[in-house]
Amino acid sequence: MSKLKIAIQKSGRLNEDTIQLLKDCGVSIENGIDQLKATASNFPLEVLFLRNSDIPQYLADGVVDVAIIGENTILEKNPKLNVVEYLGFSKCRLSIATPKGVLYSNIKNLEGKKIATSYPNTLMRYLKENNVNAELHEISGSVEIAPNIGLADAICDLVSSGSTLFKNGLEEKEVILKSEACLVVSPVISKENQLILNKLQFRIQSVLRARKSKYILLNAPNDKIEAISNILPVLKSPTVLPLAEEGWSSLHSVIDKDKFWEVIDELKLNGAEGILIVPIEKMVF
Repeated sequence: MSKLKIAIQKSGRLNEDTIQLLKDCGVSIENGIDQLKATASNFPLEVLFLRNSDIPQYLADGVVDVAIIGENTILEKNPKLNVVEYLGFSKCRLSIATPKGVLYSNIKNLEGKKIATSYPNTLMRYLKENNVNAELHEISGSVEIAPNIGLADAICDLVSSGSTLFKNGLEEKEVILKSEACLVVSPVISKENQLILNKLQFRIQSVLRARKSKYILLNAPNDKIEAISNILPVLKSPTVLPLAEEGWSSLHSVIDKDKFWEVIDELKLNGAEGILIVPIEKMVF
C-alpha cells in the first residue's frame, strides 16, 4: 500500500506544533530521539525529519510528497512550490532592523549600505522592488550580531517577539513579509498519494476550524430569540430547545474565538443568561 511521505522540521517549535497537529488529526506517530524517519501506525503516512533549508528541494525533486514548513523558507528557497493550506501556527515576520539611534525614515536609507541576512533571495527581491541597491552579506546564524561587530549597517532576519533585537540594540524598521506554518505539496506527487493527501487535508481543516471556534450555550427569553440569533455568527442557524421554565429557551451555536468578548457583550445586552463556552475538538463538514 502506498504511503504519503511528509517532511517536517527535525526539531524546534515548528516540529512540536506539527506533531501536535498530526495527533489532533488522529495520526499516531512514534518517533524516538534523533530518529530521522517514522511511520504512522494508523494512517498511510511516513514522516521524514529534515533540516528546514533542505525541505523545499526535496519537495521539488519529489523525494517527499508534502511538507509542513514555514512560508518564509518556501519563499526564500523555491517560491514556485504550491502552498495548499495555511496552518495558523509558528507565526513570525521577516524584517529589516537597524541599530538604535540610526536615522531611518524609509527603505531608501539603505541605499549603498551593508545588510546581513539569512534570506538573501527574499531580501534581494524586496530591495529590487523598491529600487534600492545594497550590499548583502549572507550569514547562516546569529545575524543580529552583525552590526555590533562592524560587518553590516543593518540586518534582515526573522522576528517573533522582538526580544532578540532589543537585546542586541536593534530596532525593527521594515516588515518584508509575514509568515506562518503551511502545507506545501510536491509538483510531482502521484495521483495515489494525492488521494491520501486529500484525506489528511480534510482532517487538518477540521482541526483548524475547531481551533478557531467555540461552542456556546445560553438561556434567553423566547421574545429575545430572534435578536440573539441575529448576533450569533453561526454555521446555519442556532439550535433552539425549550426550557422547563415557561417562556425561556436554550440556544446552542458556534462563535469565532477571536470575536468572543464582543459577541458575549452583545448577547448579554440582548437578554442572554447562563452563558457557557465549551472547546470544540473537531468541526467536520
